[in-house]
Amino acid sequence: MPANLSNTSDPHLSFSDTEIAFRHRSNPELNLAYWLFRAMNSKLATSVGMPASTFALQIGIPIKSMIKNTIFRHFCGGETIAECEGTITQLASGKVGTILDYSVEGAKDEAGFRQTTEEIARIIERAEHDNRIPFAVFKITGVARLELLAKVSSGLTLIPAEEAEYLKAKARVNKICRKAFEAEVPVMIDAEETWIQNAIDSLALEMMRNYNREKAIVYNTYQLYRNDKLASLKADLAYAKDYQFILGAKLVRGAYLEKERERADELKYPSPINPDKESTDHHFNEAVKFCVEHIDRVSFVAGTHNEKSCLMLTQLMRERNLPENHPHIHFSQLLGMSDNLSFNLAHAGFNVAKYVPYGPVKAVMPYLFRRAQENKFIAGQTGRELRLIVEEKKRRRII
Repeated sequence: MPANLSNTSDPHLSFSDTEIAFRHRSNPELNLAYWLFRAMNSKLATSVGMPASTFALQIGIPIKSMIKNTIFRHFCGGETIAECEGTITQLASGKVGTILDYSVEGAKDEAGFRQTTEEIARIIERAEHDNRIPFAVFKITGVARLELLAKVSSGLTLIPAEEAEYLKAKARVNKICRKAFEAEVPVMIDAEETWIQNAIDSLALEMMRNYNREKAIVYNTYQLYRNDKLASLKADLAYAKDYQFILGAKLVRGAYLEKERERADELKYPSPINPDKESTDHHFNEAVKFCVEHIDRVSFVAGTHNEKSCLMLTQLMRERNLPENHPHIHFSQLLGMSDNLSFNLAHAGFNVAKYVPYGPVKAVMPYLFRRAQENKFIAGQTGRELRLIVEEKKRRRII
């Protein structure tokens, strides 16, 4: 661990404490994590193995059990909400909350959109009386057609049939947000590709204006690898002040970097993505600072696996005498990744929740493929995970 991160000015917080980071994992689970991250460190495994597994499932080759007991088991909570109970309990034992994330992708018709809406409603119902589940989350493309969102985002005029379709989609979004409001369960709207994001942003702001009067119920997501999203965050806070609601913001670096750059290159328009990682880190950290500076009007989730950003936020909170469990500040990471951040932050008293994806194995494979790819692209992520796991295995004397 880099020297400037292994110890902080807080004696109760150390991101290198592997005993706390992996206390919730049995020896077999720790060994599974070790082999998985070793595999993800291999270009062959990520570029060939994952697509081959997806294809095998699609054509009926019986490998579901193998996948469910390996990569699915590590990065997902189960196939249903009920199957996630073990993961919810395990995370809660380390004071880490669960964000149930229905990770089935590809709904393209009204029946699929209704099914997803109903599933998100079940998540909210599950969370309503369980403080181990502090948030719900959903993607707008789970309840609305991507091509329609793209047309709305571009500002093109919709034909009557599309207007009717969009009203139905908007009603589904409102149904989810109203249910969250009535249950007092905050719900996060995930960010997606730039060419559909304008429609998503517009819907999110409208829902916040409706439901965030007294507290933050609806959160929009800001991908700070985009060169315009820091400005968007600031503009949205001004809008929230004008219309007297609390801005809900989830801050992330971004999930579609390669796709965004390839599309911009193909269609010959300026890339919406920052030119380098340093720029993205700067934008993310500035967004965190901005939210802390306006903490009376902003409730935010720092969705990051970056140790420096997490440390910076804890220091900002101390400088402003904000309690570790301030209700407007949460940290968040993905299940199966950066346990050294999640569990050490929670152990020190900060609000932390893990995204816990779930859904049928075959339907969740695109999500798992992205996780493997992201680990490859995030500088040092896989090596960092492996190093920490090895340290814990040595501490337990199982290596």
